[in-house]
Amino acid sequence: QEHAYPADELMPLTCRGRVRGQEPSRGDVDDALGKFSLTLIDTLDTLVVLNKTKEFEEAVKKVIKDVNLDNDIVVSVFETNIRVLGGLLGGHSVAIMLKEKGEYMQWYNGELLHMAKELGYKLLPAFNTTSGLPYPRVNLKFGVRHPEARTGTETDTCTACAGTLILEFAALSRFTGTSIFEEYARKALDFIWEKRQRSSNLVGVTINIHTGDWVRKDSGVGAGIDSYYEYLLKAYVLLGDDSFLERFNTHYDAIMRYISQPPLLLDVHIHKPMLNARTWMDSLLAFFPGLQVLKGDIRPAIETHEMLYQVIKKHNFLPEAFTTDFRVHWAQHPLRPEFAESTYFLYKATGDPYYLEVGKTLIENLNKYARVPCGFAAMKDVRTGSHEDRMDSFFLAEMFKYLYLLFADKEDMIFDIEDYIFTTEAHLLPLWLSTTNQTISKKNTTTEYTELDDSNFDWTCPNTQILFPNDPMFAQSIREPLKNVVDKSCPRGISRAEETLGSGPKPPLRARDFMASNPEHLEILKKMGVSLIHLKDGRVQLVQHAVQAASSLDAEDGLRFMQEMIELSSQQQKEQQLPPRAVQIVSHPFFGRVVLTAGPAQFGMDLSKHKAGTRGFVATIKPYNGCSEITNPEAVKEKIALMQRGQCMFAEKARNIQKAGAIGGIVIDDNEGSSSDTAPLFQMAGDGKNTDDITIPMLFLFNKEGNIILDAIREYEAVEVLLSDKAKDRATIFKGKMIPNYIIDSNLEMENMDQKLSENDSHKQNSEEATSASQDAGAVSEEPEEGESSDVTDPDSLSPANADSDSVSVSNQDSYVPGIDEARAPEPACTQGDHQPQEQKTETESNSKVNWDNKAQPMESILADWNEDIEAFEMMEKDEL
Repeated sequence: QEHAYPADELMPLTCRGRVRGQEPSRGDVDDALGKFSLTLIDTLDTLVVLNKTKEFEEAVKKVIKDVNLDNDIVVSVFETNIRVLGGLLGGHSVAIMLKEKGEYMQWYNGELLHMAKELGYKLLPAFNTTSGLPYPRVNLKFGVRHPEARTGTETDTCTACAGTLILEFAALSRFTGTSIFEEYARKALDFIWEKRQRSSNLVGVTINIHTGDWVRKDSGVGAGIDSYYEYLLKAYVLLGDDSFLERFNTHYDAIMRYISQPPLLLDVHIHKPMLNARTWMDSLLAFFPGLQVLKGDIRPAIETHEMLYQVIKKHNFLPEAFTTDFRVHWAQHPLRPEFAESTYFLYKATGDPYYLEVGKTLIENLNKYARVPCGFAAMKDVRTGSHEDRMDSFFLAEMFKYLYLLFADKEDMIFDIEDYIFTTEAHLLPLWLSTTNQTISKKNTTTEYTELDDSNFDWTCPNTQILFPNDPMFAQSIREPLKNVVDKSCPRGISRAEETLGSGPKPPLRARDFMASNPEHLEILKKMGVSLIHLKDGRVQLVQHAVQAASSLDAEDGLRFMQEMIELSSQQQKEQQLPPRAVQIVSHPFFGRVVLTAGPAQFGMDLSKHKAGTRGFVATIKPYNGCSEITNPEAVKEKIALMQRGQCMFAEKARNIQKAGAIGGIVIDDNEGSSSDTAPLFQMAGDGKNTDDITIPMLFLFNKEGNIILDAIREYEAVEVLLSDKAKDRATIFKGKMIPNYIIDSNLEMENMDQKLSENDSHKQNSEEATSASQDAGAVSEEPEEGESSDVTDPDSLSPANADSDSVSVSNQDSYVPGIDEARAPEPACTQGDHQPQEQKTETESNSKVNWDNKAQPMESILADWNEDIEAFEMMEKDEL
């Protein structure tokens, strides 16, 4: 309200609102923003859950008065439905409940419902397809086909995007008596059901909205499919239509048969469900244990939840994606609530206080690592603890709600939460809608598909009071074998085909054993339909054609061999990269709360080997580009030097500041507006010469992150930072120094300081041992001297694996992965961390001025707001929320 309204979202690092079009585009992520005060609408019913009824009443008045739904802007149909339409309906549901109680909202006359109906009509043009599946995007003002709509050319949508509409659309129809919304949502669900793969009963990730053909034929319970399954079961609960339960049970049987490999949930091919489609999992599947609780299948829910919790304990947060041996695959964490959701449902089902401890850990990690001056910031990289200037609306809509409900007693609530069902965005819809305005006749069209030998086909939701009769230790007995699954084991994903074969024949050749010079190996490849092509540059390429295999089993062996070879090649490439580093502002008034993602250097001090990092006050050097002898050495001595990118090599800058007595250096990008939020990780290369003489650490900050430090210098002459391999907790930062009492509670943390330091050191020692792939490719740049050419360097030429030998590249259906040593591919190591991949290149630098005025808000204003936040934070630490 104070820093962002009426913008859609808060940017918690710069303390301002995110307005679409005024910030660098983030791609599809921005499709959730429609200039309709997204976070305010998404948070309405959360205020009532938290017993903030006065604030809710004021928020509703603001929405009615200020929000405009007729904007000329293209938005996601899926996100607008679950966040905005769902938020308006959830707000309406609790508004009429409060009005009936007689104290609040007496003036309310269905205004939120009228807005929801208006929005519903604005979404309907997206359904103008022959299949009934909606277009993924719609223009709020012009619809889809209008010349000014700037959308309507898409052909594909995700299964969840088309299958996560029934709760909100049916609720809108039941509330208003207008049946068209429920009819459209049902038609979309019916079409997906008819297009499922009939032999496996699985659905793919993306589907053609015109033909119904599956575009992506992999299937799982994570991103792209997740809430489709959720809405089938919850539609039965809310609407009472048996066909939805039959469909869910049919899919659930397939999920447990093919995708569930306890405690893992791995994607498979819908046509060949015995084959895994990938070897990593995304964080969105963390909702599934909660759905299994609603289903009544508790054992696998406990197993998967415990596995996820062990990953969280290793990284403080759940990475966006992680591999089957629990290495980081995508390092971001946008404060997703799915794990908290499953924790809440497991506690409700079991009553096990263990899940209260899990919730306490989540709250402590949020307060310790994500809390920033103006809110909670998403994690740019869970390995370094660096932040992203982002706080999605679902954080307040879901995370706060589930964590509060986890700890709330019945007397803390002003209404009975059991009278409502949660949408996928945790909005509240009353269960009495099942008997209101039933304009849709029930058609049971799925009975023929329920003839399965499956005990899951129950017709009632489980009674949580009898799930664990006379055995309070049941949940613990399931969790116990998984306690060390992340830290003390390195499981290899076993394919379903191998499981079926048991101790029978194994694939005849493993990728790690392959030698391109071995005639016997080449003969085995030929049998599997894999051919070897010698390239002109000395490498060899592997290509598989299944039709050329000796048999279908040999073709499957060939596919498995190719997948292993691709993973092996990718791993070799990762090993040549450096992970991101962290710049943490530790001086007053920041005290370690602001963490900036920094690019590493291929020279100078290796911060991963110096756990304490390098700490010092920053000083701007003269000349600012650092390309000649420093003229203000007295200001730089024993400090961390700030300099601008450009005009000379990075190594030359490092030598100049080291000669002036600096203890470290930070290079700030001269490209105005560049940010780690939108650009790949940048890695500073040497100058092609021996750089052993450079002993100080050097880090790179993009323009936006660099300006945060420059702005702090303008407000405070003395700004102290910590350069390290990952962000440190405040206990470590202030070890041996006076700790501000509003940063670390003296009654709680000071008594446990030594213990926390010990645990932290142990955690860092474990988590530093390895490296991981991340979603974004990064860039390694070597700044050329003035007048030097800017030819692009071949990445392979920098790879030690290719220096003295030929290499093997892998190709499968036009895919190509270079970098496997021809002589022998090494066996993958069992590691517990990852490096972030970066693309290596050289480029010519140009000199440009730093924008010293690029400030979002005066520092005094931020600090004034922060003092209030600190007081609230103290209360939150005491209340554990």
